[in-house]
Amino acid sequence: MAWQDFWPLPGWSSADLAAGMSGSVFTTDEVLVDVGFDAARRRLGRLAGDGVLLGAAEYAYGAGITGLMQEAGPAAGRSRLAGVRPGDLTETVDRALLGVRWEAIGPDGNVYPALDANLSLTSTGETTTLLALTGVYRLADLADAGLDPAILHCFAAVTIRSFIARLACALMHPAGAASRQSAPDGER
Repeated sequence: MAWQDFWPLPGWSSADLAAGMSGSVFTTDEVLVDVGFDAARRRLGRLAGDGVLLGAAEYAYGAGITGLMQEAGPAAGRSRLAGVRPGDLTETVDRALLGVRWEAIGPDGNVYPALDANLSLTSTGETTTLLALTGVYRLADLADAGLDPAILHCFAAVTIRSFIARLACALMHPAGAASRQSAPDGER
């Protein structure tokens, strides 16, 4: 299975990426969704192009930053999500993989990669699919806040859990479908 790598960022060195980063957290999460693999795979491909990934990321990032502000102070709130870049969906018989990058604007006004991750779908049965995310989540420079790394890890986990939960809901209940019975043929 091919993995899509967004490295290197045009015009950015590894020193540029490391500068101003006080928290990089490797993260993983997964959720079992009540939808067959073929339907989940098709829906994930659509989600990548119709703004659902961006909406889920904006909500999750905003909620995470709001919580972090309570711990780190208002400086954490000066970071905001700038965009989401999905890669190409790659597929095998029982697995699909989508690279995702969140780009955020830090307190200094510079854009940085807030999340580099792979979303994967794995068939677990006729009517269930495992949705998983594995990647690295980065927070803007909070060196002055003196936060314990465990707190950074906690907020990263909460942010990613929120994101993957929203994606799971979108996979199980695609936009425009009032119920599972109204889903197009082959989408149940």
